[in-house]
Amino acid sequence: MIRVVVVDDEALVRSGFELILRTVDDIDVVATASGGQALDRIAQHTPDVVLLDLRMPDVDGLTILRELRRRPNPPAVAILTTFDSDKHVAAALGAGAAGFLLKDTDPHQLPHLIRTLAKGGVVLSPAVTRTVINGYLDGGARKAAAAPLRLLSERERAVLTLVAEGLSNGDIGGRLHLSVGTVKDEVSAILAKLGVGNRVQAALLAQRAGLVD
Repeated sequence: MIRVVVVDDEALVRSGFELILRTVDDIDVVATASGGQALDRIAQHTPDVVLLDLRMPDVDGLTILRELRRRPNPPAVAILTTFDSDKHVAAALGAGAAGFLLKDTDPHQLPHLIRTLAKGGVVLSPAVTRTVINGYLDGGARKAAAAPLRLLSERERAVLTLVAEGLSNGDIGGRLHLSVGTVKDEVSAILAKLGVGNRVQAALLAQRAGLVD
């Protein structure tokens, strides 16, 4: 069972996500919270995945995200956004966000996206991917964008391509016939060579470089 906490300042958004996710058997929305309640609720319920709004009046979502990333065994955090051109995108990527979801994501897609997050995969709603890429790269990651992909080995490029497609380490290992430990080592090497801090940043650069659509 995948445990999920939804954090948003709008009760309608929280209840909407909760209703959608409760229609499937393997996902349990263990709590919903506004920004001020978020850290206590998350500590209490220890979710696998947190859906987090950045723009909240009581507590800034970035503050919550950074605090979660400092904790041992933090949950995967996907940012909820309307994505009009969010100035916090680069900061959220740098703080370790596992992806971005539109608040009007197709309800039929949402359970799959949650499962991907729970397995350690990357989630980027198709409608916002280009905006994320352009906004993030234009916001200070030009150096990372110019990282020489030619330094990656053939296997590292294959792993990076699958990371960019949102696969977890276990799924990548199954696809390439590698152990999960080997995939972890490959991902660490890729991040170091590309000069990025997490899988989402690597996925965005792979898309920018044309490794995936």
